[in-house]
Amino acid sequence: MYLKFVNCYFAAIFKTIMLNLKKFFPFVLILGLLPALLKAQAPQLSREELEHRKKELQREIDEANEALKNTKKSTRESVSQLRALRDKITLRTRLINNINEEINFINGDINSAYRDIKTLEKDLDTLKSQYAQLVVYAYKNRSTYDMLNFIFSAETFNDAIKRYQYLKQYRDYRRRQADNILETRVLLSKKIESLQEQKEKRSGTLKVEQEQRTILETDKKEKDKVLTNLKGREKELMADITKNKKDAQKVQAAIQAVIRREIEIARRQAEEEAAAKRKAAADEKRRKEEAAKKAAALAAANAAAAKAAAQAAQNANNNNAVAANDNKPDKPDPKPAEPAPKPPVATPAPEPEKPVRTENVLEATPEALALSESFESNRGKLPWPVSSGHIIGHFGRQQHAVIERITVENDGVIIGTGKGAPVKAIFQGEVRTVAVIPGGGSLVIIRHGQYFTNYARLQSVNVRTGDRVSTGQVIGTAGTNELENLGEVELQIYRGIQKQNPEFWIRKK
Repeated sequence: MYLKFVNCYFAAIFKTIMLNLKKFFPFVLILGLLPALLKAQAPQLSREELEHRKKELQREIDEANEALKNTKKSTRESVSQLRALRDKITLRTRLINNINEEINFINGDINSAYRDIKTLEKDLDTLKSQYAQLVVYAYKNRSTYDMLNFIFSAETFNDAIKRYQYLKQYRDYRRRQADNILETRVLLSKKIESLQEQKEKRSGTLKVEQEQRTILETDKKEKDKVLTNLKGREKELMADITKNKKDAQKVQAAIQAVIRREIEIARRQAEEEAAAKRKAAADEKRRKEEAAKKAAALAAANAAAAKAAAQAAQNANNNNAVAANDNKPDKPDPKPAEPAPKPPVATPAPEPEKPVRTENVLEATPEALALSESFESNRGKLPWPVSSGHIIGHFGRQQHAVIERITVENDGVIIGTGKGAPVKAIFQGEVRTVAVIPGGGSLVIIRHGQYFTNYARLQSVNVRTGDRVSTGQVIGTAGTNELENLGEVELQIYRGIQKQNPEFWIRKK
């Protein structure tokens, strides 16, 4: 009875051990792999994008600070100073939003770490409790005699082998339980360290965010002060707006005149080439007609001579045939032979039609057409006309920075840069005009097939009409806006006589 009881008792213990082993060990293994899984599934790309965006925003803020520093060299407030402050405020607001998104990611990591720590602590308590029960049981049954008695009391040899395997698996289970406890402690320790690191990172990020908000408030106060002072100079600003408008009208008149002249020249050249082709075709047709008439007359004379000779030969043959027919019986006339059928002529398959490009006199030559197509293929990828700068006047109708009831019309983009900065051609082409606009600086117009790029408000010019220029070649220097204390150049792009928005053609910074 005792042996059966011990046998059943050990069997029940082993069954419980194996069930617990199957239940908890895979779970502990998954917990061990959980950090790697979380790291693999974390939105690393989004974090990288946030970090990249943060660096780009910081770079743009540094540029805005440099522009603001240059505008402050003037003794009075200027529109460019107000514009630089507004740009700084916009960029810093975007930077703060970027930092807040980063904080949200860190908070998510902290919450996840809290959940993992709680789960690991619970699992560790469970493992310790089970291991304590095993230790108590092992202490109570620590006698070697009882173990041997359990093995040798088996009724068969196979049963003894199974009992030995039970005891061996029991010892292995105790060892694995101890290892699981140690591994869980290590995981828990790492999770606690990670949580502390995330808390420190969040604290530092929150500090940066607060510093940026303080700077933002300072910029807003400075912007309001500059705006108030500028509004007190409304008459001066209105005079500047009127002057710029008149200068822009002069520039547009010059540009329109040049483009229309180019179109007229191209049209005349096309008409002359077409007239020359028509004259050549008419001369060729007349030559062919005269040659055909001569050939027809010669052929008629030859045909008449051949016909007379054939008639004479036929008369001689008829006389001989009459004499021969008198001595021969009549025979039925032979049927004329049927002509052989002609083989079918294969019809070639029609070639696929190519897309037809709208005819344009500015693309009358193959070179002009190729240049237009090359210019179009670089839409959105063209370089800036200056090495460093920022747009201070966007294309189209814009509200004035100070006088909100006034709108200004820009035919291109006005780029603020350093005084006397080199201005470069944004694409290869031919210089068609170099002109000086009274009050508006120098103007350079470069043709690229049916496209024109216009560089206005230049201080000096390095090219002449008829020059071939390459992409990036320096064509002049930026003019100076004394009122705003910076250099500037206006870039315009035309397709024929139609204005284009240059911001769609030059690459994004």
